[in-house]
Amino acid sequence: MSTQACVVWGQDFTRYDFGVGHPMAPLRIDLTARLARSLGVLDEVEVIDPGVADDETLMTVHDPAYVRRVEQLAADPSLADTTFGIGTDDVPAFAGMHEASARIVAGTLAVAQRVWRGEAEHGVNFTGGMHHAMRDRASGFCIYNDIAVAIQWLLDQGVERVAYVDVDVHHGDGVQEIFYDDPRVLTCSVHESGRTLFPGTGWPADTGGPAAEGSAVNVALPPGVRDSPWLRAISSAIIPVVRAFQPQVLITQHGCDTHEADPLSNMALSLDAQRHAMVLMHRLSHEVSGGRWISLGGGGYDLVGVVPRAWTHLTAIAAHAPVDPATSVPQEYAEHVMQVAGSEPPRTMGDLPAGELPIWVQPWSMGYNPHSDVDRAIMATREAVFPAHGLDVWVD
Repeated sequence: MSTQACVVWGQDFTRYDFGVGHPMAPLRIDLTARLARSLGVLDEVEVIDPGVADDETLMTVHDPAYVRRVEQLAADPSLADTTFGIGTDDVPAFAGMHEASARIVAGTLAVAQRVWRGEAEHGVNFTGGMHHAMRDRASGFCIYNDIAVAIQWLLDQGVERVAYVDVDVHHGDGVQEIFYDDPRVLTCSVHESGRTLFPGTGWPADTGGPAAEGSAVNVALPPGVRDSPWLRAISSAIIPVVRAFQPQVLITQHGCDTHEADPLSNMALSLDAQRHAMVLMHRLSHEVSGGRWISLGGGGYDLVGVVPRAWTHLTAIAAHAPVDPATSVPQEYAEHVMQVAGSEPPRTMGDLPAGELPIWVQPWSMGYNPHSDVDRAIMATREAVFPAHGLDVWVD
């Protein structure tokens, strides 16, 4: 019997831990699960804990030598050097790192399998979204690329078109690189420009390899972008291409480090805009892929104020039981946060007052503004990739 949504969670996911002081603290996902449970969201879904991906699964995407090295460092972190991208400030070695990273892969793979087999309409892994990991090296807090493994599994089942949309503040470089020459995979990323933020990639002219022209879509936005322009970029540069591509499965990564409070980026979004993007992706899945939607976490480093609320919304939307942004954060949850983090969480599930909702998004049909940095970024993407999909650069 099919369920509405399956969600990956288990306390062992908090073992993905780079140590004290690292921005990607496991507290963020622990609080997400706790908040979702406090609001009854987890009661609306099937919670799964699929274990650890085996080496054969990892090697469908990652080089064997790299996997072996991660296993060695998991047993003895003191051996770390930077040959495979491990041993840096971003990706320090830690005991058990192979198992912890492979567990995330197993989670994303499990929801992909359930969605494709019709056992669940939607699948959520807010512990996943490790979009920077490359075939042969770690990067940007990411060791194994759970997204790429899930996409490769879908392709191996005969899926002909998979669309991946990444709205993390950082470019989804690992997923793009792995599938850059595969016309079956559309990779889309809306991110802060590489001129001002890691990883320094993701330009509009990067549109796919020789065998897959038009399969990569990149919107490189200036720092400081706020809600409505950001949503305009998604609606005007990404969604039309996904519609034209007509994927059989939609995978989205919802890193919430675009928030104005995030300490590692320069965007200025509200939680309400992030939630709006989740709703857009959910609707898009029902429009283009028969509801087959796999949604993932990713970046996000305001551990108390942003991440738990954002991914609780993602889970609730996938469950077709959305949480109103005006909903109060449960008192027992707030007390727990004070106890473990020493700071008070926001009082409600949104940032904006009711009078500022819904967020108005100017459609592209209202015209192109060449004086807007955001519009120029959108136009650069449309000019680079729209013709490959038979789309008009000027008209929606």
